[in-house]
Amino acid sequence: MKKKKLLLGPVITIIAMILVIIIVSAIASAFGAQGEVTKVANGTLETSVTTVRSIFSEEGFKYLFSSPVQTFKTFQPLILLIISLMAISIGKASGLFKAVFTKFRKVKPSIITFITLFVGIISSFFGEYGYVVLVPLVAVIYQYLGRNSVLGILTAFIGITLGYGAGLVFNFDDFQLGLLTKEAATVSVDKDYVFNAWSNSFVMIASTLILTIVGTIIVEAFLKPKVKESIQEEDELVISKKGLIFSNIAFVILTLVFIYMIIPGFPGSGLLLDLDQKDFVAQLLGGNAPFVDAFIFMLLIIMMICSGIYGFISKNITNTNQFSVGLSKEFDNLGYLFVLMFFVSLLVSILSWTNLGEVVGAWLISFMSGLEFTGIPLIVTMFLIIVVMSLLIPDSITKWTIAAPILVPLFMKANITPDFTQFVFKAADSVGKGLTPFFIYFIVMLAFLEKYNDKETNKITVFGTLKQLLPTILLFAIVWIVIVIGWFVIGIPIGPETYPTM
Repeated sequence: MKKKKLLLGPVITIIAMILVIIIVSAIASAFGAQGEVTKVANGTLETSVTTVRSIFSEEGFKYLFSSPVQTFKTFQPLILLIISLMAISIGKASGLFKAVFTKFRKVKPSIITFITLFVGIISSFFGEYGYVVLVPLVAVIYQYLGRNSVLGILTAFIGITLGYGAGLVFNFDDFQLGLLTKEAATVSVDKDYVFNAWSNSFVMIASTLILTIVGTIIVEAFLKPKVKESIQEEDELVISKKGLIFSNIAFVILTLVFIYMIIPGFPGSGLLLDLDQKDFVAQLLGGNAPFVDAFIFMLLIIMMICSGIYGFISKNITNTNQFSVGLSKEFDNLGYLFVLMFFVSLLVSILSWTNLGEVVGAWLISFMSGLEFTGIPLIVTMFLIIVVMSLLIPDSITKWTIAAPILVPLFMKANITPDFTQFVFKAADSVGKGLTPFFIYFIVMLAFLEKYNDKETNKITVFGTLKQLLPTILLFAIVWIVIVIGWFVIGIPIGPETYPTM
């Protein structure tokens, strides 16, 4: 008789990870582990010493017991998910999604995979909104297509995460990353360097197409055979052609209104832009731009109106109470999500407080700064360093804040442009996020896997899911390296008037 393997559920695994972080940081602190972090401040490079902090201290205990509630209250992914799920829920409850997506049941599975990956990759324009909207939405869509929702969730996650360095023209983080790149370039090497958010646009478009095509082959050949069947849900919702027509009209009108609100220069337009900024990207994605916080709410408004129109015309919704309940239907069996979100918020918070990731990152950047590589060896080394950093620091901005002041000047001295250096970072960052259990949206994905997973035939675990995804992620990593090196060798523009080398 075979012994059953002990499979730890995600909650217990996250708690175990918290304990490991606490113990490791305590040991590192006892040995005086520290790293020198160089950042740009007041137009100059300033180096400070960051030490690993231990929870087993007066300050640490105070933080451990006082921070969880406040951390969870202000945990942005939670708020975004709630709003997103309301939008998806009413779309499903009204029958609108059924009417739209059941038409595509005869589409070949490989084409569905292609579309899922493509949409996932270009969703980088919306930053983390891609995870909170696309992952749960794809699960629902795959149901109506008669496909495996678990496979859909994994495919969407791969597209968003592994394709985050690509996208159409630029992505959500490019503006903030670009500011850090500019600071690093101008402070020590070239005072005349000017950052342009469109500087990676050519290589990003090409990467999107390559990753989508090759990624479809990878998912169909390596991931799909490993994914077990998901639970299938059935409903008796009515499909109404009349309801669909009027709903589509409302969708077009509302979308045009939304677009008008992010176009400057017209009467009453640009309401969601920071018009104090001169550059459009800064107006749209800058720290004070209303669009950043307004997008998810606008999505909810559009879905409520379109779904309401469809639901009442089709008679799937017959009264206002049904409409109200419809906004919460998708929350069924998702209490587990909120439990996971609480513990992952605690995990991320404690990891950040200990400075463990920042110190390890500082060591890696210091190691690389001492190398005398140029060209391809330098690029490959940076790629690997950023991937390793991402295991403890998934957040792109935090990572680049540490890395840019050292790596950008280092690459410029090796005759590689800051714009291409940033692209290499984004490519490596994409791969690194896919490999770490500390990435918030990996844990979010697990909650949706659990919802659609057949619990009698399969158990969802943190490291089991990572193991399942590992071959796919490694193959994507190879594709990314080929793109980066290939573009560097060929030397064609990576964007308007921007090249890999200076």
